[in-house]
Amino acid sequence: MNYKAVIFDLDGTLLNSLEDIAKSANTVLADHGFPTHKPDDYRVFVGSGLSELMTRALPEEKRNTESIDDYVKEYRQEYTRNWNKKTKPYMGIAEMLDELVSRHIKIAVLSNKLHAFTKQCVDELLPDWKFDVVVGFQNEIPPKPDPTGALQIAKQLNLSPSQILYVGDSDIDMKTGIAAGMHTVGVLWGFRTKDELQKNGAKTLIEKPQELLALI
Repeated sequence: MNYKAVIFDLDGTLLNSLEDIAKSANTVLADHGFPTHKPDDYRVFVGSGLSELMTRALPEEKRNTESIDDYVKEYRQEYTRNWNKKTKPYMGIAEMLDELVSRHIKIAVLSNKLHAFTKQCVDELLPDWKFDVVVGFQNEIPPKPDPTGALQIAKQLNLSPSQILYVGDSDIDMKTGIAAGMHTVGVLWGFRTKDELQKNGAKTLIEKPQELLALI
């Protein structure tokens, strides 16, 4: 298949943001006297939005809907201060993006981060590439795995879903790509496991960013 575009997940796919996410959430937990978690624990906490992140991080007895909004607000304040302390593109991402651009492949980002913050992350940490579309969570677009965001990107690119590779590191991403009718590519350098990606519909698995180019 002659693919014309690639939609990327952000955290765990283009950017290694785990340490900054963990530090921000652990600060909130510690401020309330709750147990904190190792950074690796956050691999299974992230991916479904901030409410789910904090729900999973909190002690079970504190996971009530009335308090979650307060913890999310505190997390946002912490993450605003810490989001770019250690976060950076994974090794090989720069070279891969350079090659995609040189081949005139359209590139886009779809994240469950808030839309404005998604754009800020892309602008500041991936400034050397002009992404054709960047979409984060916003009220009019349901979060992944709902395919609305992916299909909206396809429409903006004037491409059919079958012409697009959907690249991510989690079950949420694979479900999103499948629901949108796109070829799903699971990355093995991200936050989740090979088994999770395969069970949730990854059509191709890659160990290094450069391997994506063989699919184009």
